[in-house]
Amino acid sequence: MTPGNNGASTPEDDDPFGYLYADGQANGAQPPSGGGYGYPNSVSRVRAVGERQYGQQPQQQTAQYGQPPTVPQQGPYGQPNTHYAAPENFAGGGPSTGRQPVQGGGGRGRGPNTKGLLIGAVAVVAAVVIGIAVAMANGDKGTDDDKAGGGASAPASAPASASPSASNTGDANEVELPAVDAKAANLGEGVTTSSDVKGAKAADGIYVTNFNTPGAELTWNVSGIPKDGKYTLNVNYGVPGKDAKATLTINGTAQTRPLNLGNFAKAPEGDYAKGWTNTWANIILNKGTNTIKISCEQGNSCDANFDQLSLEAGWRS
Repeated sequence: MTPGNNGASTPEDDDPFGYLYADGQANGAQPPSGGGYGYPNSVSRVRAVGERQYGQQPQQQTAQYGQPPTVPQQGPYGQPNTHYAAPENFAGGGPSTGRQPVQGGGGRGRGPNTKGLLIGAVAVVAAVVIGIAVAMANGDKGTDDDKAGGGASAPASAPASASPSASNTGDANEVELPAVDAKAANLGEGVTTSSDVKGAKAADGIYVTNFNTPGAELTWNVSGIPKDGKYTLNVNYGVPGKDAKATLTINGTAQTRPLNLGNFAKAPEGDYAKGWTNTWANIILNKGTNTIKISCEQGNSCDANFDQLSLEAGWRS
């Protein structure tokens, strides 16, 4: 290379756009055409990335064919390397980011405070249990106060409610229906009372007898029926170990079915004492007073003793 103006003195002074300015044109700058930076005889100084060295002249060694390139030697331990290095390689570990190093855990971050969460959950459950216990204790206390007269009560001026009765409900189930010993009924001609046969439930064991004669009868005039409707007539009686039947008349109307006086006690024939039993019949009564008659009519077998009569609401099936 001959002495002369070889363009800018350093690569930094080579202006690739010098040909656009007057001073560059005065120095002979021309548009680039394959070499240099636009000045005459300029040399291209393009370098590979990372090859630039600061503080000294670059030393390039061309490797022979087949040989690996020579790697520049690093300086002594503890001395700064003139090659560019990443910030992490500078003394002090590179620029500070403001983050503190994580302690332990093999480089992993600290997990959630599970112990604290568990303690908090236990505290919440304990608070709920305590609240429930206090509420229950207060409820029991209120109940005790009510029993002792300290709780809420009806005003003193509030009238007491009337008990159910036939006059305001009309329900036969809510009133006691009449019952009577057979001896208290009106007895027809020839019908008498006796206490010879033991086992009668009537007062003093007295029952109605001598009924096995046509025309014999007993009449019960019953009052206090709460309303019109269906009722059941219950009859306690005794037979001498054989079936009997009688005619039942309600308010002057004979029932189509006779009163069944069967030997339900299974007493041996002729044994009145073991023949005490009971029967029933479904009837219709009117509100107020009614007449119930049991009689021995033609065609009836009426060998029976009568002990007691009673009524109940509704029909049996």
